[in-house]
Amino acid sequence: MLEIEFRPSALPAEGALAVLAFEDGDRPALLLAADESTGGAATRAAEAAEFRFNKNKTLVLPGPGGGLARLVLVGLGKRSEFDARGAEEAGAVAAAALRSHETAVLAADVLPADLVAHAALGAVLGAYRFDLYRTRQKPEDLPRLRALAVLSETPSPAQRTWPELQAVAHGVFLARDLASEPANILQPPEFARRIEALGSLGLEIEIFDEAAMRELGFGALLGVAQGSGAGARMAVMRWNGAPGSAEPPLAFIGKGVTFDSGGISIKPAGGMEDMKWDMAGAGTVTGLMAALAGRKARVNAVGVVGLVENMLSGEAQRPGDVVRSASGQTIEVINTDAEGRLVLADIMHYAQERFRPRLMVDLATLTGAIIVGLGHEFAGLFSNDDTLAARLQDAGRATAEKLWRMPLAEGYNKQIRSDIADMKNVGGRPGGACSAAAFLQRFVQNETPWAHLDIAGMAWSSKDAPGVPKGATAFGVRLLDRLVASHYEN
Repeated sequence: MLEIEFRPSALPAEGALAVLAFEDGDRPALLLAADESTGGAATRAAEAAEFRFNKNKTLVLPGPGGGLARLVLVGLGKRSEFDARGAEEAGAVAAAALRSHETAVLAADVLPADLVAHAALGAVLGAYRFDLYRTRQKPEDLPRLRALAVLSETPSPAQRTWPELQAVAHGVFLARDLASEPANILQPPEFARRIEALGSLGLEIEIFDEAAMRELGFGALLGVAQGSGAGARMAVMRWNGAPGSAEPPLAFIGKGVTFDSGGISIKPAGGMEDMKWDMAGAGTVTGLMAALAGRKARVNAVGVVGLVENMLSGEAQRPGDVVRSASGQTIEVINTDAEGRLVLADIMHYAQERFRPRLMVDLATLTGAIIVGLGHEFAGLFSNDDTLAARLQDAGRATAEKLWRMPLAEGYNKQIRSDIADMKNVGGRPGGACSAAAFLQRFVQNETPWAHLDIAGMAWSSKDAPGVPKGATAFGVRLLDRLVASHYEN
């Protein structure tokens, strides 16, 4: 992770410097000082390029003089439209422009004191790379930036805020790492071992193997797992950050299909390699629990993830099979590629029976239908509680992890009626994301406030964006951390 240090504003005598500035208003003092030290190079370059400090735009001056190896101007856009997310994007843009230097300086003195740490967070998140399996890279392709000094007129607020933001960044990186791992490495037992290691953060960890889940009646989850020789696991992560609270814990539930072949209802070969990240929901829950523990969140929370492989073999589940879930409800499996909802059915029931949570949020790369409906701009939000839904959407806007609320209606329930069991696991192509949510709602007990986030379109990005490099996004870690911090901490 990129090392961050906060310092008082002072023009560095040498090295690489990025300066943030708004398109409206006076130029910051450090930009004026840098311009003077370089003999007006910044002014001349900005005028020649018609650079106006528009949002996330950069102007790079290699070797401008005055001892500086590089000077980067970074636009913040209009001051009236600026917020914490804007600071994070600017920090990420600046770090990307400085990546060829081992150490660099970011002049953030123009920012309000409470947003300086967010610029550092953006720089850290944007610098993420998953390079574990690269053995031959050209030196020029390797990012060199390892330490960034962030300058502010009053650095103490950022210094106080940074440890909590850094803990969230660690959670994001953990979730990204998990989703990026190949499926031959991150099989369910290995995923469970990595979760066990989080006990060092103060999380209470329990791992359930197949025998333990069989005792619990997990017929739906184990039906998905029966075609794989890797074995299945359930992991329970508990954070008791408010030991004196009488409130029940918050529950976060994650689908963890470490590889999804589709089973006998096999997927097309093209793009099947992407199904290593069908465990992104479980990755997000794991990253979230690490973030809550890392920043010592004043809340009681539990994360439950179901970890399986959906594979083909002579033992694999067949279309037409009927399984009995932990809730006692029976499910006719029409399509073995609609497996995530079977995993969630059992662990959602378990979480409610054991913990009686204050609320429950599940995350899953559940349907291709949500991508058809919302593309890669929003995750789908389904909820039985208007207050919870509104809070989630607010948190999504604040973190740029956007949610769009989708309907739950009786008509979608009718689509999953079975002729021989309590329900079937698919309701046909029309409204596929909605009928999948209707299926999950059948496993919500006693009017528990519940939300289902279908993150299939958001868990992996095919292009770079400020703070979110191409690849695994860890969508939901920051959103749910913001939800907790804004509404549920004591």
